[in-house]
Amino acid sequence: MTVRSRPRARVLRLAAALIAAPAVSSPLLVTPAQALIVFDPKNYAQNLLSAARALDQINNQITSLQNEAQMLINQTRNLASLPYSSLQQLQQSVRRTQALLSRAQNIAFDVQEVDRAFQTTYGKVSLTATDQQLVAGARSRWRNTVGGLQDAMRIQATVIENIDTNRTQMSALVGRSQAAVGALQATQAGNQILALQAQQLIDLTAVVVANGRAQALSEAERAAAAEQGREQRRRFLAPGAAYQPGNARMFHN
Repeated sequence: MTVRSRPRARVLRLAAALIAAPAVSSPLLVTPAQALIVFDPKNYAQNLLSAARALDQINNQITSLQNEAQMLINQTRNLASLPYSSLQQLQQSVRRTQALLSRAQNIAFDVQEVDRAFQTTYGKVSLTATDQQLVAGARSRWRNTVGGLQDAMRIQATVIENIDTNRTQMSALVGRSQAAVGALQATQAGNQILALQAQQLIDLTAVVVANGRAQALSEAERAAAAEQGREQRRRFLAPGAAYQPGNARMFHN
């Protein structure tokens, strides 16, 4: 409930006029005490001013209550949670990449297994190894190299598949962030966008690791092949029994 400025000004002017007006001289007539009605203009004007002030106070209280109600509404909006989560999709993408890393062929991503492989398969060629053993070692190293290249390409394919999922999640999160009704929803949308970036960094790390593993296996195979070649050349050039001529029979008698 509000009082317009013009009616209120009229009330104030009327009160002021009543206060300033001189008292009207009463006629010299004898009036019975029971029929006398007393009207005090000043008291009436003061009552009008008091009523106007009280009305102003009520209007101020109403405005204050409206402001408090709007503040509570804004606080409720700021505390509203974002009705969307991309955590499950991001975790699925990470699990796919992690599963491929854990299924690395022949030589896993394990420090002890790597050390054991380089001590046996890629170590120094034994001088007492037979030719069959040398050939078997070369084949084992070749399989490790091919397996590493295949693992790297699998991870690359998985990362490419994750791109479409990441694009969908990024579009949804940006839309939710722009349509956020409060600070909490905007913050949660921003946090999920950061989680999406973290998932992309995980994919990038997996690709770098897989490519580095494949390259390391290829270089290790090349170094082992060079060492084995030197051993085979040594055996070929090693001095042995000299050629002894003998009789040869080409046809049966």
